[in-house]
Amino acid sequence: MQPQIFPEKLALVIPTRYEAGNILSLLHRIHAALDGVEIGYELLIVDDDSGDGIADLVSAISQSDTRVRFLVRRGERGLSGAILHGWQHTDAEILGVIDADLQHPPELLPDLLTAIIEGCDLAVGSRYSKGAAVSGWNPIRRFISTAAVLATRPLQRNGLRICDPLSGFFMVRRRCIDGILFQKTGFKLLLEILVRGRIRSVKEIPLTFGLRHSGRSKAGLRTMFDYAALLARLYRERLIHASPTPAITADH
Repeated sequence: MQPQIFPEKLALVIPTRYEAGNILSLLHRIHAALDGVEIGYELLIVDDDSGDGIADLVSAISQSDTRVRFLVRRGERGLSGAILHGWQHTDAEILGVIDADLQHPPELLPDLLTAIIEGCDLAVGSRYSKGAAVSGWNPIRRFISTAAVLATRPLQRNGLRICDPLSGFFMVRRRCIDGILFQKTGFKLLLEILVRGRIRSVKEIPLTFGLRHSGRSKAGLRTMFDYAALLARLYRERLIHASPTPAITADH
């Protein structure tokens, strides 16, 4: 079978903080997935000044592979801000993000790309759509995640509601978010893109959400606070600036 050729360029951001133990395996799997679809792409590792040796690891790779770039943010924290920082340092039309902890399967990247190339504005690696699975979560974590998703339902537009609006694995067309100022703190950029972006169509790709390979989770009380602040702002904006929206479609 001939590899599928994509005419546009992809920029995939990998936000990192204390992910030195994961990054080499992740980059290998991403290359294996994307090299089979013949697309121009670059991988932007955006590190929040971890100081864990990741800079040396990535620099050694980038010397022989110009598609790999390493960016450091100093004095800043937040997954959303790291993603936006990476997207600001590329001219690619297709923008993506994947976590560095190996919980998102890079092997699904071609499926996300296909959805975008075939006309979707947004493609999401989904933990909750039909056919997806989440492994290793205790009942408390499942409850918190379910409650967090339910809290987004009134915010999502009719016809554009998806099962996993809090995913950290997605691609979006640049034209759908250009000129919009997003919240840099917190972890839930996808929700804000769904609510505030110029999104007319979205497709969810079911995934099996795995366990963290190494490093430590960045979730905590600050994460919950940032998420609550984002919800409050989006609900406030919805009440103040409610207006008709164009026809949109969603494919689960």
